[in-house]
Amino acid sequence: MTLESLPGSSGYLDLHPERRMSYFGNPYILGLTVVAGIGGLLFGYDTGVISGALLYIKDDFEVVNHSSFLQETIVSMALVGAMIGAASGGWINDAYGRKKATLLADVVFTAGAIVMAVAPDPYILIMGRFLVGLGVGTASVTAPVYIAEASPSEIRGELVSTNVLMITGGQFLSYLVNLAFTQVQGTWRWMLGVSAVPAVIQFALMLCLPESPRWLFMKNDEAQAITVLSKIYDLARLEDEIDHLSASLEEERQKKNTVKYMDVFKSKEMRLAFLAGAGLQALQQFTGINTVMYYSPTIVQMAGFTPNQLALLLSLIVAAMNAAGTVLGIYLIDHVGRKKLALSSLSGVIISLLILSGAFFAQSSGSSSGLFGWAAVLGLALYIAFFSPGMGPVPWTVNSEIYPEQYRGICGGMSATVNWVSNLIVAQTFLSVAEAAGTASTFLILAGIAVLAVVFVIMFVPETQGLTFVEVEQIWKERAWGSSYNIESLLEQENQS
Repeated sequence: MTLESLPGSSGYLDLHPERRMSYFGNPYILGLTVVAGIGGLLFGYDTGVISGALLYIKDDFEVVNHSSFLQETIVSMALVGAMIGAASGGWINDAYGRKKATLLADVVFTAGAIVMAVAPDPYILIMGRFLVGLGVGTASVTAPVYIAEASPSEIRGELVSTNVLMITGGQFLSYLVNLAFTQVQGTWRWMLGVSAVPAVIQFALMLCLPESPRWLFMKNDEAQAITVLSKIYDLARLEDEIDHLSASLEEERQKKNTVKYMDVFKSKEMRLAFLAGAGLQALQQFTGINTVMYYSPTIVQMAGFTPNQLALLLSLIVAAMNAAGTVLGIYLIDHVGRKKLALSSLSGVIISLLILSGAFFAQSSGSSSGLFGWAAVLGLALYIAFFSPGMGPVPWTVNSEIYPEQYRGICGGMSATVNWVSNLIVAQTFLSVAEAAGTASTFLILAGIAVLAVVFVIMFVPETQGLTFVEVEQIWKERAWGSSYNIESLLEQENQS
């Protein structure tokens, strides 16, 4: 018996190419992905909408206009909530399921949107931002895991990346909404309050969708799991997928029934997996993506384009490029691979950040603000063009597939928490660092971090393109124990299970 002949392996699909599925091959799995991805839409909308709303919040509240710290807090309080939502979301996912976690996130997000819309002062607004963050944080853990667990391995990267497309689509939508409400009384209240609409829509649609089949198997509801799988796979492949899923989960049950947070650090292979996953999430943020998305109108104004509407319009173009780049990433991630895509993306990010830094250095030295203002906008556009196909989807995709079933909820929650903590640090310090060190030096620091990110990806992130969960787990065992843990060891475990 060889690894290639095991049901569910990538080698197995090479032996049965007729059983491979394409991205548009099954409307059911694509629909499931889109509905689950509305959580990503909420994530993206909240990220983008606050950048435009902040311009008008400053106009309404004088105390906010005179305090960079208060502006940063309004932006970043959602991130505090997201940290807590992500940290608890992993446990909620494992205990109650991916579906219930999504429904809970929608309820909390809707409550936060209403509080923001009616906030009489900046402090109630901050409370609403916290509630919205709780919902976004839980959704950021749940959507990628739910999609990955229902996806055929050969298109798992594309489907999980669709969630990232929903994030970037939400950011683009937020700028459209911002522009639409610039002349409407209440401006920012409408901008923030309308975000409740997609949350309500997802809640209603999610009631009609099933639980993750892998979670159902893990909870011994095999009949319901098989019902779900039968809608994903044709009859020729269904039996093999059920056998493979049953065998792998039985092995997980024999290892340990209950996983706690500290268990992640007791196993060498899990430490390596979490380092790769959490490291990618941290570097996604520290290379500056949400500096661009939260503050792009502010950066555009720093570059000399001061009218609010013009700043929002230029930021809309940046957001449109972000969504378009993610569409490209959906194609590339299962054709080029996760690692190569991340490395090429980071190379372009470094160049873009150097252009941004150079533009602001030139502006600060007294050169033509018009010329170098456009250079700054070009730097922003190039940054998004390089970031969005690679470092946008890769961290979320990798984190949805590198952990064993028993660790997936907890590790997914922990790595998402790392993302939100990193996001918070960047959002809470960008304006202050730019004031203290200068905007040019701030972008130069981000470029230096991007160089470190290249080194990290080369050293610690494996290629997982097209691999099944069992094959990915084998990578960590081989990295942890070397060649002594070989294919024969895996085959022996498969036979025993």
